[in-house]
Amino acid sequence: MLAAERRDHLLGLLATEGKIVAKDVAAGLGISEDSVRRDLRELAAEGLCQRVYGGALPASPAVVDYAARQTVTPDGKQKVASVAARLVPPGGTLILDGGTTALAVARALPQDLACTVITHSPTIATALLDHPRAELFLLGGRVFKHSAVACGAAAVEAAQNISADLCLLGVTGVHPEAGLTTGDAEEAAMKRALAARAADTYILASSEKIGTASRFRVLPWAKVSGLITDADPHDQVVEQLKALDVEILAAD
Repeated sequence: MLAAERRDHLLGLLATEGKIVAKDVAAGLGISEDSVRRDLRELAAEGLCQRVYGGALPASPAVVDYAARQTVTPDGKQKVASVAARLVPPGGTLILDGGTTALAVARALPQDLACTVITHSPTIATALLDHPRAELFLLGGRVFKHSAVACGAAAVEAAQNISADLCLLGVTGVHPEAGLTTGDAEEAAMKRALAARAADTYILASSEKIGTASRFRVLPWAKVSGLITDADPHDQVVEQLKALDVEILAAD
């Protein structure tokens, strides 16, 4: 089989199976695992897959810069945001992550809602300035421009001194096996720190993130209360998550 044919075969497996197991592909094609791994390295370099131990998973499309991500599935993000905003109780305390879906949540909160919002995103804080009954706490640290959030040791330390009823967390990858992932190690650490300080943590994920993975794990499924997504309830990955007893809040 030519290299171009192997490449098409691997991309087809990602599309239909949602993952690649290198040893199985090698056995099926009668080639060495080294050849498969080399092909996967090349695909990963082009951003077409996310390499993991033993193979690869579909790469998350949510890796472009912040401005560009605002144009990715805006309708889906609005649907997710509408469901997420209804989880915030009057008088409650919310930890709201950064990113474009979290920004949609901030804009979806009722303007007269009395609540406390803790965030490490200056963009989120700015979006809530016209909510007169929302008390705002902004956590500081090194600004990670890709998501317009504060990260690093100072931000993690600040997060360890808060507590909340609810945390709404964004990720770039949602996968039954890889769990919840994102593309930056410090951002992943900050998300873990925020989630650890809330009674309940729900993941915000529009449909393009379902079944994909990024480099750094944020949390395993056991550490979250549920997933809010506009993905098709009968999607293969969504069905797999349900089999893992993940609570799915459908945004449609």
